Amino acid sequence: MTDSYLLRDNDTGFDRVLAFSVPARHARGRVVRLGPVLETVLSAHDYPPLIKQLLAEALVLTALMGALLKEKGSQLTIQAQSEGGPVDLLVCDYRDGEVRGYVRHDEAAVAALGDYPTLEALFGKGYLAITFDLAATDERYQGVVPLEGASLAQACENYFAQSEQIPSLIRISVRLNGPRCMAGGMLLQHLPDSEEGKERLHAGEDHPDWEHVSIMAGSITPEELVDPALTMEELVWRLFHEEKEVRVEPLALLQRGCRCTVEHYQSILSRFPEDQRAEMRDDDGTIPVDCAFCSKILRIPV
Repeated sequence: MTDSYLLRDNDTGFDRVLAFSVPARHARGRVVRLGPVLETVLSAHDYPPLIKQLLAEALVLTALMGALLKEKGSQLTIQAQSEGGPVDLLVCDYRDGEVRGYVRHDEAAVAALGDYPTLEALFGKGYLAITFDLAATDERYQGVVPLEGASLAQACENYFAQSEQIPSLIRISVRLNGPRCMAGGMLLQHLPDSEEGKERLHAGEDHPDWEHVSIMAGSITPEELVDPALTMEELVWRLFHEEKEVRVEPLALLQRGCRCTVEHYQSILSRFPEDQRAEMRDDDGTIPVDCAFCSKILRIPV
């Protein structure tokens, strides 16, 4: 019998993150849905459907993991690089509710892959680097895992198991057909003997609480993750309504963020010696800078 369910927001919209926890089971999680933000990021380049699918999944992962950050100005970066694969670079980051992403690929090689390639087929011998830059302490934490498994989500689960020793479950759904692009995801983690934000103690995948909540969360369907008629609060409630208490907290709305300003690039270019800057300049005296994230060319007077 459920004693309490703390609900603050019933917005059915996209481009938002919901934090939730199941205190009695020592579990925490995030749910995210992307809509217009996803469409904006994907529209920056003429990506083929397979690359759109890959980037959409990566953006959901970035939002899920980035939303774990507490301090303003902190940043999460996901970077996948490969040797010999059709995709040689995928990079996404999250900072203060802003997400962005970019994929560099060989279009002809991607077209030859078919509809459902493995990570190995996409990246060849690749690795996934996940970096947390903490604003308050100016510290950086990075974990690197091989790009193995059926999906980026599985590779991220491996990261949490190997680098953080946190049992984690990730589910992602992407829908690119229809009137609009949309994607959704859920991240569930186990923090035994600890409230969220405190020291983790004895985390283990064989813990009965983790086994219980992971089975419940694993029952979620791809359709539920992107169903606009089902709020994210209702989705969490559907999974864990038999628990004594479920806490939810809406986090900041998401937006596409790119830091390609003239001032930003002036700061970077000013570090180069004048003779090198002179070689970079066009006839009009400016240095052209191509931002891969938003597909803009900025002309920098420096």
